[in-house]
Amino acid sequence: MYQYVKALHIIFIVTWFAGMFYIVRLFIYNTEANEKSEPERSILTNQFSIMIKRLWYGITWPSAILTLIFGTWIAFLWGSVPSWLWIKLGFVAALYAYQFTLQKIYNDEMKGIFKYSSNQLRIWNEVATILLVAVVMIVTVKNSMSWIYGLAGLVLFIIILMSAIKIYKAIRNKNQL
Repeated sequence: MYQYVKALHIIFIVTWFAGMFYIVRLFIYNTEANEKSEPERSILTNQFSIMIKRLWYGITWPSAILTLIFGTWIAFLWGSVPSWLWIKLGFVAALYAYQFTLQKIYNDEMKGIFKYSSNQLRIWNEVATILLVAVVMIVTVKNSMSWIYGLAGLVLFIIILMSAIKIYKAIRNKNQL
């Protein structure tokens, strides 16, 4: 039974992350479409709104809920909670907080309110990547990982990721000239 529950938990983690990664891309495209002139703006924003709604409520939220259900089930099957799991759960709580920020962006964009630039959304999209790396490292390395090296590695990963975003922005700006 444990292996089936674990498999389902992993499946819904994957679909949840796929939804979180793609939804922000759609927010970016929708934001950029909103900056275009008519009739292109209306055509694109209407299409992106449909895509965003279907992804958000058809895949992302159901996957987030099922991830939580199967993860809780695994914890009950274990009986006791290993110490590394508490750290993982902290990052998982951050993922759900991130999910709620995406819900806020979703609500605003569906009302035609675009508070963030496409570049700000690109940076925000990487929060899920950072949390994914943290969770996967904790789960796979567990007790053999030095917390100092783990934290240093995560900070280095964040620096590299943010540098890549700056490089991408510079290249994109150069190509638009």
